[in-house]
Amino acid sequence: MRECIIHGDRITGWDTLYDQLSADLSLPEWFGRNLDALYDCLTDLHDSQITIYHWSALSEHLGGKASALRQVLTDAGLENASLTVSILDEEPDEI
Repeated sequence: MRECIIHGDRITGWDTLYDQLSADLSLPEWFGRNLDALYDCLTDLHDSQITIYHWSALSEHLGGKASALRQVLTDAGLENASLTVSILDEEPDEI
């Protein structure tokens, strides 16, 4: 299973977000680093999970398009049964 864990408080902008998604999920070379291309890639993934912690911090770092990102992630998760998306405002305590 491919897993991408994003700590929103560590993402500084769209470039670092796309870098992490590309690396962790092995997105194809044609990934255009925009929300439309992200949706296309996510709906083609198999056995993949994206977890975002600190959504509020990520939203601040991404500016006004953060809600569009959330919608893309939600829609891709609904379209692709092999993709699990979790968006949380906090990180669970480690055991």
